[in-house]
This record gives sequence, C-alpha cells and structure tokens, in this order.
Amino acid sequence: MKVNWGSRTLRASVELLSSMRFSISLLTVICIASAIGTVLKQQEPLGNYVNQFGPFWAQVFSLASLNTVYSAWWFLLILAFLMVSTSLCIARNTPKILADFSQIKEDVREQSLKAFGHRAQAALAEPPEAAARRIGQTLVQSGWKVKLQQRSAGWMVAAKKGSANKLGYIAAHSAIVLICVGGLLDGDMMVRAQMLLNGKSTYTGGGLISDVPAAHRLSERNPTFRANLLVAEGTQSSTAILNQPGGVLLQELPFAVELKKFSVEYYSTGMPKLFASDIIIHDKATGEKTPARVEVNHPANYKGVEIYQSSFDDGGSSVTLKAIPMSAASKPFEIQGTIGGSSVLTHGQGAGAEQITLEYTALRLINVENFAGSNGSVSGSGADVRKVDLHQAIETRLGAANKTTTQKKLRNVGPSVRYKLRDAAGQAREFQNYMLPVKMDDSADSPAMFLMGVRENPADAFQYLRIPADPESSTATFVRLRAALADPAQRALAVGRYARLAIGTDRPELAEQLTESASRALALFAGTDAAAGASADKAKPASGLQAISDFMEANVPEAERNRAGEVLIRILNGTLFELTAMAREQAGLKPLPQDGKTQAFMSQMVLSLSDAPHYPAPMAFELKDFKQVQASVFQVARAPGKKIVYLGCAFLILGVFGMLYIRERRLWVWLAPQTPAPANSNDDSGRTTDAGHSVPESAEKSQATMALSTNRKTMDGDKEFEMLKTKLLQAPL
Repeated sequence: MKVNWGSRTLRASVELLSSMRFSISLLTVICIASAIGTVLKQQEPLGNYVNQFGPFWAQVFSLASLNTVYSAWWFLLILAFLMVSTSLCIARNTPKILADFSQIKEDVREQSLKAFGHRAQAALAEPPEAAARRIGQTLVQSGWKVKLQQRSAGWMVAAKKGSANKLGYIAAHSAIVLICVGGLLDGDMMVRAQMLLNGKSTYTGGGLISDVPAAHRLSERNPTFRANLLVAEGTQSSTAILNQPGGVLLQELPFAVELKKFSVEYYSTGMPKLFASDIIIHDKATGEKTPARVEVNHPANYKGVEIYQSSFDDGGSSVTLKAIPMSAASKPFEIQGTIGGSSVLTHGQGAGAEQITLEYTALRLINVENFAGSNGSVSGSGADVRKVDLHQAIETRLGAANKTTTQKKLRNVGPSVRYKLRDAAGQAREFQNYMLPVKMDDSADSPAMFLMGVRENPADAFQYLRIPADPESSTATFVRLRAALADPAQRALAVGRYARLAIGTDRPELAEQLTESASRALALFAGTDAAAGASADKAKPASGLQAISDFMEANVPEAERNRAGEVLIRILNGTLFELTAMAREQAGLKPLPQDGKTQAFMSQMVLSLSDAPHYPAPMAFELKDFKQVQASVFQVARAPGKKIVYLGCAFLILGVFGMLYIRERRLWVWLAPQTPAPANSNDDSGRTTDAGHSVPESAEKSQATMALSTNRKTMDGDKEFEMLKTKLLQAPL
C-alpha cells in the first residue's frame, strides 16, 4: 500500500507491513511454532521436561515459552502482526481487484492479439458485424460476459469468464484476518489484560481452593477463558483452574457442575474406548438444575460456556495396604489412605528411627499386559529358504493396520496401586504393586507371583521383585520365611531337621559334617556369616546367592567350584524347604507336598529371598482392599472468537476453491473485412446487384483473429481454446 502522507519512515513501514513477503514470513514462523507446540507437550510441569530432556533444555523451553507456545507473548504478537499485514494487503489490492472485476478490456489493439499463446485466425463467410453479434451471442449463452466494440477498421468482441477467481483471493486473505482475530480473542490476551489492569496475579501455593485469595481469581464475567474443572463423583464444583506460566488462576463459573455418574469402557488392549459423564448444572443465579451428558466430542453448552469431556482421574479412592517386610527390623502391618493423600511412617527404633512419607498416587483397576513370549513370535528363519512361508509372510504385512509379525497375548492382570516413599531429605522412589498374583507363563507347575515394581525416575521403566504366591494365594509364606531366616534359632532347627532326614542317626560323623555345611550355607544366604564378608568385595551384597558365590570364589579352588557349588545349592534348597515347613507348621498350615509344583515354588522363593535385600525400601505395600471413586476432568471454555474462526474457515475454503479451481479467462475476437480482389481480375466469381453493378463476393466476408488469455496454463485451457475455436470460427471460407 502506497502512503502519500507522513514521514518517510512511516511510509516505508506501511510498505513493509503490506508486502506479501512479510505476510508469508510471519505465516511461516507461525507454522514452525505450531509444529513445535504439536510435538512438544504443552503446559506440563517443569519436572516432566527436566526428566525427559534434561535441565538445560527444560530451561531453554521455559525461557522461550516453548512449553506454552500458543499463549506466549511472542506468538500472540506475531498473530497481531499477521492480522495487520494481511489487512493492509487486502486494502492494498482490493480496489484493483474490484476495478478489474468489471473490466472486460475491449480496448486491446488487434496487433496485440498476435502475441498471445492461444491464438487462431480464420476467414468467415459473413460480414464483420454479423459475425461479431453471432460470436457475442454464443459466448453469452456459455456464461461469458461479452462486450462488442465497433471500430473504423472492424469489430472487436471482448469476453470474460471466471471473475470469481479474484474474489477467492479476497476471501482467502480475509479468512487469515478472521482466524487471527478469533485466535487473539480466545487466547490469553484478555486474561493478561485483567492481570495488568485489575491487579490479578498467578497463584503458586497449595491448599484448598476456598483458601485462595481474590487476587488470584477471575470474575465469572470474564469474556474469554479456557480452564480445567475436576469433579469427583457425588460432588460439585464451580471453580475451574486456568494454567499460566509460573502458576495458576482460578476462574469462577456462573454455575456449578455436579457429577452424578462417570462411565468408562475399554478396548481389549486396556485403552479407554468411551468415557462419559452424567452431570447436573446448578445455576447460581436462579438455582435451576439442568441435567446433561458430556462425552468426548459431544460437549454441553450452558449460558455460552462449553463443557468438554477432557479426561478422567481418581476422585479420592480409599485403599488398604499391607506392609510386606523386606528387612528384619520391619514388621507386618496394615494402613489405610486416600489416593492423593499421604501418611507418615516411622522406620526403626530409638535414635536411628527414620520418618518416611507414604504418598498414595494412583489406583488402576484394569492393567492389560502382553504375555506373548517366544511362542507368540513368527516361526521360521529367514536364513533357511526352506523354512520361509512366503504366503504367511505377505499376509502378516498386508490388510488391517493392527496386523503385525508379532502376535500379542493380552491379559488383564487386575488392580494395581502406585505410591511413593519419600525420605526426610525429600528424595522419593515410585512403586507399583499388583493386587493379584500373576502367572508369567502357561506352565502348569510355575507359581503365580506378586509383582512389586520400583523405579528411581518417572522416565525409567519399573523393575519388579517377584514373590511367589503360596497355596493360600498370599505372600504370608514369604513373610514367615523371611522372618525365620533372620532368626538363628529357627535356622538351627531347620538345619537339624534337614540333617536327620538326609543322614539319619546311625552315622553321626556325617550328620555333623552336613550340619556344619548346612549351617554355613544358610548363614551365608541370610547374610549373618561374619566370615563371608572378609574376602568379599564391600560393594557386593553380603546375602543371598551372591554371598554364596563370593564365598565359593574365596575359599574353593576354581577346579572344584562347579561340583562344590552344586552340593552347596542342594543343601541350601533342602534347609530352606525345612525352614518353610517349620514356618507353616507354626502357623497351623499344611506342609507343602513334595511335587513339581512345590519345587517350582521353592525355586522362585529362593530367588525372591535372594533379591529381597536389594529392594530399596524397608517394606513393600500390597493392595488388600479399595473403594474406587471416579473423577471427571472437564474443559470449560467461553470462546467468543470461535464463531469468528468458523467464519474464517468458511471463507478460507471458498477462497482456496476460488483460487485453485476457478480459472479467469479473457477472450478477444477481432473481425475485419476481408481485403477485396483487384478490379482487373479475371475472376468471374461475383454477383449482380439491383443497380446492375458487380460487387466482389469478398465484401461480405470477414477475417477473424481470436486470442485467449488465462491466469494459469493448464491442459483444460488448451482444450477449451480448441473448443472455442471450433465453436466460434465455425464458418470458414
């Protein structure tokens, strides 16, 4: 846009803002920023970015507001500049477009037609005026705008078609302006204006919503907002949370949302298939109650506020946990808590007592895991062509997208609880334990196991301690055996029972040797043999199978280790079996039968007892009972710019359609009288008029020159020109 007033700097600035290159540059930056906002999760806690990308990049994201792209000041500023630039582009080109819209350009010189790419010439057996009127009438019937111009040397037929192409330009650019206006209205500009003008500030503390001061609350008359509302079953809420960089703002709603029932359905993979909320909307002004159902992509609307189903969460389920001791100093106990809450525990006694905070973080009722092992993979080796089934290989890769070469064996393993144990220094580990024992394979003798998961960082995968389930489907046998293993008297009784069963009483010297070996093996496994750590590396564990391995390396020659190790492990398994039998007898339970199932159970029990000292907590908590309370997460939004954006999208569709699929064509046909033959010609092809004078036949003929102009060169344009040439110049000489 050319400005004829103001300073030179102002004129240059307006010229820059109204240029197409500047608008395209801004649009490119917005596209790049939108791509970043799509790939990088937005408005996540800072700790999540630190765990995933490291502290350096997390700080970069925070400083550049890449974690809040769509509400960043620079993104909104670019939107504003794009709106201004596109508006100036429209103002700059619209007068030209409108002026050109009604112009047919009949003043084109006949010599200029020879420079067009689409041109043709023909002799017509009719006078120029008659030919011009015939051609004009034919074009009008085909939808062309036509204008005839009589000149001294002949007639010019000018026609135009596809003028809506120019309107497509205006519609497309107007759409960009409308979308930018809608984006600015529905963005954070209104919220930031209230923070600047009304003294509002973000809240960074914790506690109850009712205790948050008014300086951190936005009025229910706020013209635009988009916030989250968490409502548990049987409760209602009228205050939504608006996430902001560095804190939150509370948005008051003109109504309260009560959640009557939350429903969720799952796929076979454990992913949610459908979740919906049956709610009652309580109007604060009138007290009116309006029932509604909110589903994904089916929001409810009340007084201009849209209520969307965003996700779901735990609404404060109550759980009962049972502590499984992992050290001799811990004792079994039960504790009750609420998801989202915490409990303070004391570990140890006297001056060495340590306080641990138990934080209840999540309860999941459905956990679908893939148990397809080696049996689920495709058989055959690609190295041996005799084993390749080409038909099967092709079938596994064609068809539905969910078909893979690895077959899945999905199974729901039941509820699980997730919690954190935080020490006095504030360091925490995360744990996930399953309520029901899980069979890890299809073998009939393999025991079901309780899975106790732990991880140091949220980005890491869980590592599991596997405790075999006893015949009572509990961890009680593990707990009793762990306690008996730490008791020297119980170990001595178990060694005595094992020696009597293995040797008898008739060979006391062998029984004494076996008793000594069994006592040493059991003490090493329990981690109470003082001699075990004398030659072992201090960094290695002093109990379990590793302690026995260290003892063998330090005291047995290498050539004899395999044989001695087999004997020592056999003795260890026998004494542990007797220790298990004693523990069950003392609890009034039946002894374990000596069969393959018991052998598999004891093998896993040995591994569990060996790994238990490495468990990074003095106790593991088993989920014993729970009462689930669901909560629904709604997104409440008042978006006045939504209709403007919808209008802009409609304009954009029409504009793109007009520019891409409507071609502007201009057609000119110059009709001039054909040059008469010379007077002394011997040509007798004439006719006699009423006055008896001979008039050359060429006086009633005309020479036509046709040219076609299009805004884009396409194959359709070539075909149309050939059709027009045949249709309009159909009276050749």
